[in-house]
Amino acid sequence: MFGPFKATSPLSGGLLWKIPWRLSGPQKARQRQRLRAVDSVVATVDKALAKKGHTMQSIERWKAEMPTEQQMLPKDKYTMFDRKEKRYRKGIHKLPKWTRVSQRVNPPGF
Repeated sequence: MFGPFKATSPLSGGLLWKIPWRLSGPQKARQRQRLRAVDSVVATVDKALAKKGHTMQSIERWKAEMPTEQQMLPKDKYTMFDRKEKRYRKGIHKLPKWTRVSQRVNPPGF
């Protein structure tokens, strides 16, 4: 295109998502902080229910199935299983809404 309305390189290239392939140190620290915050909420709710003599099925299931932040390997804290990836793992920050979705359990062996 010539003239006053020629296409510039950003306009012709489309949208470019610039997501680094690994988490930075502060992102990892915030991820650990989020995991610990969820663990503390679960522990607080469980303790309050136990004090009243009640139990909640969802809390008991969470405690049985989900590891705490201290029990998780770094591989599980910062990456997640993806069957389309070359080595079956991708950074957790590639997951949409990764700060709000719990991704603690991965298939065995991956």
